[in-house]
Amino acid sequence: MFNQNPLKHLSWLWRSLLAMAITALIVTIAIIAQPTNAAIAPLPDLYLTTGKLAEGEKVFSDYLKNNAQDDKTRFGLGVIQFMRGIERLSQSLYRYGTIQSPLTSAIPFVRLPIPKNPKPEVLTYSGLQQVFQTWIDDLATVRTTIAPIKDQNLKLALRLGLVRLDLDGNGKLENTDTLWRVFNAVTGANVTEKDAQQFLIAFDRGDTLWLEGYTHVLGAIAEFLRAYDSQELFASCAHLFFQKVDTPHKAWLFTKPSKPDDYSPNFDEILDLVAAVHLAKFPLVEPQRMTTILNHMKSVISLSRQSWQSILAETDSDREWIPNPKQLSVIPNVRVTGEMVSSWQKSLNEIDAILAGKKNLPFWRDPQLSINFARIFTEPRGFDLMGWAQGTAATPYLEKGKVTDMRVWDEMVRAFGGNLFNFVVWFN
Repeated sequence: MFNQNPLKHLSWLWRSLLAMAITALIVTIAIIAQPTNAAIAPLPDLYLTTGKLAEGEKVFSDYLKNNAQDDKTRFGLGVIQFMRGIERLSQSLYRYGTIQSPLTSAIPFVRLPIPKNPKPEVLTYSGLQQVFQTWIDDLATVRTTIAPIKDQNLKLALRLGLVRLDLDGNGKLENTDTLWRVFNAVTGANVTEKDAQQFLIAFDRGDTLWLEGYTHVLGAIAEFLRAYDSQELFASCAHLFFQKVDTPHKAWLFTKPSKPDDYSPNFDEILDLVAAVHLAKFPLVEPQRMTTILNHMKSVISLSRQSWQSILAETDSDREWIPNPKQLSVIPNVRVTGEMVSSWQKSLNEIDAILAGKKNLPFWRDPQLSINFARIFTEPRGFDLMGWAQGTAATPYLEKGKVTDMRVWDEMVRAFGGNLFNFVVWFN
């Protein structure tokens, strides 16, 4: 066929090649002419592992201005903001000279492995409250960033153990500033650098909901610290946690030389601890924060439900942070069973009913009465630690009502065994 008229077919071939070239040129021009919002999305690891969190937050925020629907980048920004909040909290505590001791290691927010400050600033009560408020604001920023995420197929792999935090704010990243070393110091674990390098988590949709829920957990704790006036406790006992405190008792509280971090309490410090328990009786100064706390707790339950709905729908097994019973976790030697998930979901239903005031907590001093837990937040009063331990502080909230089903909690104990507390903290 080609031999009949070769010139004709050569002409056809030439026209085809020319058309293809023109088409390729048009496509190339179209790609080059794309607006700036078609830029390549940034990846968070670059900023997390080099400690450039402020730079990363700006880069990601600028990108999302023109690419608001990019949920993967949105989650990356949320992670950077969360780490930056932790860094900012640790730098504030360093500035005021947090004392590292067995006592401080048991207290939320001051248990970070912060270096000793040779020249700490004097901490005032209002200064400490501002530290808490900044933490609250940072958590709210993270929530605002990640709450709009909808992508069910989201996947973002991160080496969290290699995240670097400038704990003392000196602008230099020390060996102790990697997150895996922070984790060891806080938990007593024995994670190595090799372990951290291999600890790659593929975060997915269920994990974005998990992180959002955790900001509510931490926010509720911080809001409680702001809701009550604890100035008297601060004036008498803050020296147990910070090197320099603005207190009317400073003339004699700070007359002793400092001791190494791994000390046992002496007689004076034992008396200080007794006084701390006695002084844990706080007037309510910002009652609206109690409503905020209740809303935080409700959000935790709702987000946990959504998170598990997403986790249970997964069919892959890709470096899971929180796995379903058919998946493997990146955490070695940890398995999630169907019994665990079932008991967890039942507990969410019980907590939901308790927070709504539909079910009460048992009262340990009278089985005929129960505590309406929700009313503690909708009808708040001053806080009295010893009053709650004894029972008299519960009196305004006692009633005869439907009590939570204790079989649900017994089932949880059976399902999780001796690791119940660790799983609760992990599951959120």
